[in-house]
Amino acid sequence: MRGIKFLVLSIAVSGALFAAAMPKAAAQISINIGVAPNCPYGYYDYAPYNCVPDGYYGSEWFNGGAFIGVGPWFHGSNNFHGRVDNSYDPQHGYNGAMPRVGDRPAAQRRPPEQFKGNEDRDGRGHKAENKR
Repeated sequence: MRGIKFLVLSIAVSGALFAAAMPKAAAQISINIGVAPNCPYGYYDYAPYNCVPDGYYGSEWFNGGAFIGVGPWFHGSNNFHGRVDNSYDPQHGYNGAMPRVGDRPAAQRRPPEQFKGNEDRDGRGHKAENKR
């Protein structure tokens, strides 16, 4: 009986030492998304975050002429929503000209009063409730 107790105690101590010697697994995952694309009129709110053509975003998406960002780089308030014209979205059939990362805005842009938004978005890639 004494031999069985000793054997059980030895196994328990060995198991504890073995468990203590195991390397700890990292529980957190870190994803570095990098910097936002440098697009003249903003970028789509879904991967691969391609540049949008002039006229996709309404004026509320810009602060002092700078795009406030969407998707992982969104810098608006939690209750923000803004208009977009999704007819300029390839997911809605658009296949016209697209600016490239690093392009500069055209000297003559569409005036804000010509913007014809047809969808509210929240900046995080979701359709927002239409509040207009």
